[in-house]
Amino acid sequence: MTPQVSRHRLGIAVALTAAVLAGCAGTGGLRSDAAPMRAGSLHAEQSLAGVKLDATAWPREDWWKAIGDTQLDKLVDEALVDNPDMSLVDARVRAALAAAGAADAARKPTLNAGASAAGARVPPLLPPLASGHFGVIRFGYLSFKWDLDLWGGKRAAWQAAVGNARAAEVDAQAARLKLSADVVQAYFGLAGAYAQRDLAQDELQRAEDFLNLTNKRVANGIDSKFSLARIQGEAASDRAHLEAADNAVHTSGLVLAALLGKGPDRALSIERPALPAIPALALPSDLPADLLGRRPDVVAARWRVEAAGKDIKAAKTRFLPNIGISSLVGLVAPSAMDLFSLSNRFYTVQPALSLPIFEGGALRANLAGKDAARDIAVAQYNQTLVHAINQVAAQVDDMRSLDAQVTDAETARDSAEDAYKLAMQRYRAGVGNFLEALSVRQELIAAEQQLASVQTQRSNAWASLNEALGGGFEPAKDAPALATMTSIPPSADKARQ
Repeated sequence: MTPQVSRHRLGIAVALTAAVLAGCAGTGGLRSDAAPMRAGSLHAEQSLAGVKLDATAWPREDWWKAIGDTQLDKLVDEALVDNPDMSLVDARVRAALAAAGAADAARKPTLNAGASAAGARVPPLLPPLASGHFGVIRFGYLSFKWDLDLWGGKRAAWQAAVGNARAAEVDAQAARLKLSADVVQAYFGLAGAYAQRDLAQDELQRAEDFLNLTNKRVANGIDSKFSLARIQGEAASDRAHLEAADNAVHTSGLVLAALLGKGPDRALSIERPALPAIPALALPSDLPADLLGRRPDVVAARWRVEAAGKDIKAAKTRFLPNIGISSLVGLVAPSAMDLFSLSNRFYTVQPALSLPIFEGGALRANLAGKDAARDIAVAQYNQTLVHAINQVAAQVDDMRSLDAQVTDAETARDSAEDAYKLAMQRYRAGVGNFLEALSVRQELIAAEQQLASVQTQRSNAWASLNEALGGGFEPAKDAPALATMTSIPPSADKARQ
C-alpha cells in the first residue's frame, strides 16, 4: 500500500470520526436552575414575638399524652393500627423500597444457567453434521452479563430510587401525624358536642322553670297570655335545640369511629370525654430554622429534591459511551452420556462498547424531563416550607386569640349568669317584667354557647399547633442536608456539552 493511499484512508477515517462525534447527542443548554429556599429567609420574628420560648418545647412523638387522657391514648393507638389509610401508605412504602431494590439489582452482574435438548433432521446436503436422519442435541450453559457503570449513572439511578423510598417512608410518618391530629381533634369535637348538649339541657330546664313561673303569673293576672305564648315558643325551640345537640353528639362519634377504621357501633362504646386543660402556649426557641428538620412533609420534599438531582445525573450519563461484558460457557453433545465431557465444551467472551450517536432527540427529551422534574420538586419543597412556617404562625395567632376569647367569654358568661339570677328574682317578686327576664335569659344562653365553642376551638388549635411543629418527628441521620440540595448535579462529562 502506498503512503499516499494510507494518508487518504487516514483522512477519511478522521473525517468520519469527526462526523460521528459531531452527530453524538449532547446535553448543551439543558439544566435545572431552581434553588431551594433557606428557612432563614422566611422571617417570622415579629409574628412570633411575645410568645414564651423554650428550647424543649418541641412536641414529643406522643404529644397528645400531655393532656393525660388514657381513653384518647388508646383511641390514637387504635387508629394508627386499624385505619385503612395507614395500610395504603405502608403499601406505598413497600412499593418504593421494591423499586429501590430493582435499581440496585440493575447495577450488578447477572449469571444464569440453563439446559435444553433440541431435535432436528439436517439434510445430507449440509455436511459434516448432516446425516439425513432425525437427531437430538443436548446442551447446558452458564451465561454472564455485566454492563460496567463507568460514569456512575446506574448508581445515581439507584440513589434516586432510594431517595424516593425515603420520601415515601417520611410520607408515611406524615400520614400518621395527620391521623393522630385528626383523632385528637375529633375527640375534642365530641367533648365539645357533649358540652353543647349539656347547655341545651340547661336551656330547656330554665325555659320550663320560666314557663311554670309565667303560668302562675298569668293565673294571678300579673302577666298576659302573650307572655305565656312567648315562653311556650321558647321552650319548644329549646327542645329542638336539645334534639339537634343530641344528633351532634352522635355525628361526632361517627366521625371518630371512621377515623378508627371501625363501623358506627364503635362510637357507642366511646365514653364521654371532657375538654382538657390545655398547656400554656410555648414555642421552641430555634424556630424557624429547626422547623426544616422537624416537619415530615418538609423532610419528604427534601428527599424528593435529592432524588430528582440523582435522576439528572443518571440521565446525563446516558449520553456517554459505556462498556459491557458478556460471556457464555456450556457443554453440547448428541447424547446425555457425553454431555459432561470437557471435549464438548464451548465458550464465548464478548466485550462491547456502546456510544449513542443519533437517538432522535430521545436522550435530550429525557434529560429535559428530569430537569423539569427537579424544578418541580424544588418548587414543591419551597411551597411546603412556606406553608410550614406560616401554618405555625397561624396556629400561634389562633392560640393567642383563643386564650383571650376564653377569658372574655368566661367573664361574659359570669356576668350574664349573675344578671339572669337577678332578673329572675325580680320577676318572681313581681318587680321585673317578662321581656326583661326573657332578654337576660337569651344573653346567658348566647354567652354559655360562646364559651363552650371557644374552649373547643382552643383545644383544637393546640392539636393543630403540635401538628404544625412536626408532632415530635425526628428525621433519619441520612436525610439530605440543605447544602447538598442547593447544588445542581454536574454533568458527568462537561466536555460533551
